[in-house]
Amino acid sequence: MFLFQVRDGTIVKCWRCALRHRPMLKRSLMTAVVVGTLLLAINQGDVLLSASWPRALVWKVPLTYLVPFAVATWGALVNSRVRR
Repeated sequence: MFLFQVRDGTIVKCWRCALRHRPMLKRSLMTAVVVGTLLLAINQGDVLLSASWPRALVWKVPLTYLVPFAVATWGALVNSRVRR
């Protein structure tokens, strides 16, 4: 069970519902956009500015955004978990 703060107080959700909790997903997405863009610029900036892009970018770019999204979501779920 997971406990989330909402305008009217708090709500308890099961793990499936917690994974679809819109405010949490929105925060995770914003984190992924900011952190993923920074990581992409640091790690692949020179490649992105070159004339030709290698095929490896097909999986590296999405993974660069997926990792911060997963970490932010995992952290939010761990933090909101109700302990018995």
